[in-house]
Amino acid sequence: MSDDRSTFPVINTALIPWLDPETIIGGAGPWALLVVCAIVFAETGLLVGFLLPGDTLLVISGLLTHTSLVFGVDIWWVCLAIGFAAFLGGEVGYLIGHKAGPAVFERKESGVFSVKNVERTNAFFERFGALAIILARFVPVVRTFAPVAAGVGHMNYRKYTLYNLIGALIWGAGLTYFGFLLGYIPPVADFVKEYIDLILLAAVGGTALITLWHYLRERSKARKAESAGEDVITDEDEAEHLVLDADVFERGPEDHRER
Repeated sequence: MSDDRSTFPVINTALIPWLDPETIIGGAGPWALLVVCAIVFAETGLLVGFLLPGDTLLVISGLLTHTSLVFGVDIWWVCLAIGFAAFLGGEVGYLIGHKAGPAVFERKESGVFSVKNVERTNAFFERFGALAIILARFVPVVRTFAPVAAGVGHMNYRKYTLYNLIGALIWGAGLTYFGFLLGYIPPVADFVKEYIDLILLAAVGGTALITLWHYLRERSKARKAESAGEDVITDEDEAEHLVLDADVFERGPEDHRER
């Protein structure tokens, strides 16, 4: 009877046994991939998603797929799943903005919502036009609010979906495959095989810590503003001013330079 364990990298010392690749594959399997997809979806489909460090997660997912087949499936399935999660998140974000309208911006400043984040996203659209849907994927915070801003502004849905698909594939599948290619660099691959338990711990723990840090920082800013007597509540009129004009979604970067 053959020993299937030989197909996985041998780790002489596992500092954290329950984070050993074979343990993860045997115990989690595709569920681990579903967790990654859920994080990717939340980052682009829910307003709380800007707290999540998606870029790092994608690269690590691709790298670990190469060095230890951590999800138990081929890289193409990993890329496809993550790309689809990114696309679906973008679609949900657009629908939230489209259905809720300007009212989605009517809320109190908190660790989750900030008018400055919306204004930063709007400035991105003003600069790049419709291409912002694709480019925003590579900009933290903006990639979370861009789908909602496009939905609130009633960007043409077919055009949005096309750009959303392109962006999801380039960012979601592209960054994941980039991480996979890093595994072909011997020093990188050897390092990952040797310290995979620590890398997995850093990926999980780091994501949680960074998310908490972002939340606490934004919440602290909101509380300080409120204590200083600033208006921290976005009312109906203010929300209306955050809605992008329809022509913004029709022009490109060249049009911005001409204005």
